[in-house]
Amino acid sequence: MRAHSGRPRPSAHPPPGDALSAPRRAEYADQVQATVKIFDDATRSGSVFLDDGTELPFDTAAFDAGPLRLLRTGQRVNILLDGDRITYVTLSTFPVPR
Repeated sequence: MRAHSGRPRPSAHPPPGDALSAPRRAEYADQVQATVKIFDDATRSGSVFLDDGTELPFDTAAFDAGPLRLLRTGQRVNILLDGDRITYVTLSTFPVPR
């Protein structure tokens, strides 16, 4: 059994936030993979979790920019970011426009 050093263990993930801070945003390219948290098919909007746990909302325009008809909670998606705003959502197996 390993002895505990008394120091807190570093977290594998930073605490979730509502938007990407500038230093964290810099570590991502424009294209990012995420997991669908919620999707409202009436408004065609929702939110996703980035792999670091950050939740980002997407609006109707971002969803309508892609080829999809609906999303399910837990689906992996590719998103395009413009700063902290999602501008495009598609499945992770579909190409993202450049």
